[in-house]
Amino acid sequence: MRVDHVSYAAEHDGLQPTAERLSKLIGVEPVDGGVHPRFGTRNVILPLANHNYLEVVGVLDHPASDKAPFGQAVRARSECGGGWMGWVVAVDDIHPAEARLGRQSVEGNRHRPDGVELRWRQLGVKGLMADPQLPFFVQWEDMSLHPSDGGSKSSLKVLEIAGDPDRVREWLGLPTAFRDEVDFSFVAPRGTPGLLSVTFATPDGEVTI
Repeated sequence: MRVDHVSYAAEHDGLQPTAERLSKLIGVEPVDGGVHPRFGTRNVILPLANHNYLEVVGVLDHPASDKAPFGQAVRARSECGGGWMGWVVAVDDIHPAEARLGRQSVEGNRHRPDGVELRWRQLGVKGLMADPQLPFFVQWEDMSLHPSDGGSKSSLKVLEIAGDPDRVREWLGLPTAFRDEVDFSFVAPRGTPGLLSVTFATPDGEVTI
């Protein structure tokens, strides 16, 4: 289990302008990710070092965005002005998480502009919607196609989360603290818990968004 990526919902002016602003801040060239047909969303990828990436995601005018939890989550965050939506952990086998949480993972897929299809299973978006401090889980079908491919010199450094580390550890099914190359800073929530900020290590120094 490791941190896989962080998701940022498009702001009021849309997906591409939001992605361009973030790319300039952290010095990473944006990559068109493509459409998630099952979720009614589209993303732009900012590849990072250490098999991580920043996903900028926007909702489409598509029936799937009203039905799929991920589409609902993106729409709700964008309608509130956009910003950090959540963080995601990658697992080699999602079945233990399914058994622990008592629910089934769902399939996800998208075609990159070059035609290559990425496939995965994900679990826990409803948990994220109910309690935004919680990550959701993803199991990639083929790690050789991971969105971080061609990553940059910039990397994830710190996730600042308003919430309870014990609650997050329980959700992840961990007996001890979550250990990763990414550091965590938990603060008491003032209002709704969730991902407050992300600090990136860049060639020009640290940048916090």
